[in-house]
Amino acid sequence: MLSLDFLDDVRRMNKRQLYYQVLNFGMIVSSALMIWKGLMVITGSESPIVVVLSGSMEPAFHRGDLLFLTNRVEDPIRVGEIVVFRIEGREIPIVHRVLKIHEKQNGHIKFLTKGDNNAVDDRGLYKQGQHWLEKKDVVGRARGFYQENRSVENRNYLFLILEL
Repeated sequence: MLSLDFLDDVRRMNKRQLYYQVLNFGMIVSSALMIWKGLMVITGSESPIVVVLSGSMEPAFHRGDLLFLTNRVEDPIRVGEIVVFRIEGREIPIVHRVLKIHEKQNGHIKFLTKGDNNAVDDRGLYKQGQHWLEKKDVVGRARGFYQENRSVENRNYLFLILEL
């Protein structure tokens, strides 16, 4: 019934009103895409905002928390830093903490990750034969987060914390 009401409203519009509505919708979609692309350029990350999908980083991050990422080439990866990375053959990026860094004499860096709530490191998640991640695997590094406070009194507060 809802879709029929919508169609009736569209039929009652003259052409100018219909074109105006389509144009407004197009402008909203275009603006959202421009903002997203702008964030990609500013942060250097293909995905400047990600949602935590699992409990592997609890208690630091819970399912549904938003992470704000940067991926600047000049910033070195450090132990303890939270990175979002992709593994070849998997669509969904993973949010985990850098556990160890292995630096070669030529300056090439490899690193190992682990979820805070996991008992073992992530080598079991990497593609077969891969024991370390490289900079090319990183989607971004967490620079801020947005989460709901899960208080005892069942009051919800939203937090936005950014590291600039």
